[in-house]
Amino acid sequence: MKVGVSPDTFPPRSHEAKRISVVDAAASVFCREGYAGANIDLIAAEAGVSRQTVYNHHGDKEKLFMAIVRDLTERCNAGIFATIATFPDQPADLEADLVAFAVRMNRNCICNRDGRFLRKLIQAEGERYPELFAEWREQGPGRTWSALAARFARLAYAGHLSIDDPDVAARQFLALVNAELQTTFMLGGIPTEEEVLRSATNGVHTFLAAFGRKKAAAARQAALAHA
Repeated sequence: MKVGVSPDTFPPRSHEAKRISVVDAAASVFCREGYAGANIDLIAAEAGVSRQTVYNHHGDKEKLFMAIVRDLTERCNAGIFATIATFPDQPADLEADLVAFAVRMNRNCICNRDGRFLRKLIQAEGERYPELFAEWREQGPGRTWSALAARFARLAYAGHLSIDDPDVAARQFLALVNAELQTTFMLGGIPTEEEVLRSATNGVHTFLAAFGRKKAAAARQAALAHA
């Protein structure tokens, strides 16, 4: 934190540069201090701006917190949708291709700075302030699940998977491929590349045991038998 330094001593910055500085500082302070422990003065000092500048940009603490969650969600979504664009729609090796995709999702969207900040805020404050995360639930996980479900539906249509409900499959895929990283996250750590790969590999293996080609073939044979 920048202590004892007047904002007036910093070089002039544009309106947008100040806004970004406030957002980054607020995310850091909220993660470190929690919602109850954070205050506008602390955020202003860390951002190197005046207290009034924070109020001018965002208003009170609750509005600032909601702006931080919204900003982090948008930044995380950008990474998520860029990664979903690399989904293996025409896999050469389904398991290997899904593992590689899961590694990208974990590395680019779960383990990066924005993902860690957002997860920490949700874990620390989600139960106490659920209303502050209402928009996140709709714009974050809701959009991700829908986009990924559409990809899995295509794989199922092509005969690679046996899926009754693509939305359920998408949620379970995401839960499985980062399941083994949760302890590291809860302890404030950053998973190693080896841990990310192991979690993705084990998650995909379990996913395919439930939704994979053997089950898809069995389902097709059962359908033909009853035709």
